[in-house]
Amino acid sequence: MTLNYFDHNATTRIDDAVLEAMLPYFQQEFGNASSRHTYGITARRAIDKARKQVAAAVGVQPAQVIFTSGGSEANNLFIRGAADSMKPANIFISAIEHPCVLKPTQELARRSCDRWTMHRLAVNQLGQVDVDAADKAMGEHKPGLVSVMLANNETGVIQDVAAIADMARSQGAYIHTDAIQGLGKIALDFTSLKVHAMTLSAHKIYGPKGAAALIVDKRLLLKPLIYGGGHENGLRSGTENVPAIVGFGVACELAKSRTTETAQHVFQLRERLEQGLTDMGASIFGAGAARIPNTCYFALPDIEGDTLVVKLDKVGFAVASGAACSSVNPGQSHVLEAMQVDPMLARCAVRVSLGRSNTMAQVNSFLQAIKTIVEELRRMSSISIQ
Repeated sequence: MTLNYFDHNATTRIDDAVLEAMLPYFQQEFGNASSRHTYGITARRAIDKARKQVAAAVGVQPAQVIFTSGGSEANNLFIRGAADSMKPANIFISAIEHPCVLKPTQELARRSCDRWTMHRLAVNQLGQVDVDAADKAMGEHKPGLVSVMLANNETGVIQDVAAIADMARSQGAYIHTDAIQGLGKIALDFTSLKVHAMTLSAHKIYGPKGAAALIVDKRLLLKPLIYGGGHENGLRSGTENVPAIVGFGVACELAKSRTTETAQHVFQLRERLEQGLTDMGASIFGAGAARIPNTCYFALPDIEGDTLVVKLDKVGFAVASGAACSSVNPGQSHVLEAMQVDPMLARCAVRVSLGRSNTMAQVNSFLQAIKTIVEELRRMSSISIQ
């Protein structure tokens, strides 16, 4: 049985060109980039090239790219690194942030010695940060740090980061955005978003796991999370993962060149998908808001999301259930909770995130599979009630 992969917001298959670029750095060009011999110089040049490729993808200078092991580390580097470099203040995050932003913020506020106060920016029923409410909240509690994701990993809803950045900057705060789900799906420019820091990740754009970056404004002061040999301008010590960084660079170059094409392709697939789901009575979360074009987060009333995910997997479709951002904390999605979705409907949530390799034939087959499964489940439910 061929498995149709509909979970691209979780991770993506490495592009052939990315893998080809990485392969030499596992064996032939295996040098440590800190070494001064030919092997080391070759590795350093490869990292320098990748840094330029990542920088070009979001319109910044290479010196602004700090490589990390993943998006979680990059987000922690901003929150903890910025907090450690300034006096305690108020930290604002949206109510729908990924756990790798939410949890370090909670920990910062929990430690009494730090005296940081955490505030959550509310979202409306479409999953958009309430900009007016955010402005009022920041006016009442002067912010030191602000972090609002560009596109939510569950709903795909895009936030008005630039507007929130204006508010943060007017209060003298540092502003960060987790833009991991935006890269390669929508046009992305660091300067236009008006942020001080931005997180990107390779494995969401057909690159390898184990490579990500924090893009920083040159005026942003950070303390490192990892001390050692002073790699990455002293902000991230540790021998560089050269193959992964090389792959990240190529993936960024491809993502930038393919953004329009990819967006058009997956949007057409999603339109067909959501039409079919709506005809079956599904609710589409965030449907009235601007979203990244590949993401559909839906619920069919009375059909448990986890059950539907398992049954779809058995017939050849890989999708995600409600709490899509964490595999270790099952339960209702905090994103849907923040959107005030009825808990019973939230339990039915399923996320489909489409990619370049998906086809209209796969979407049509998926809709037929959903229809068959739902009819079977409802028939079984009806029999059990009798």
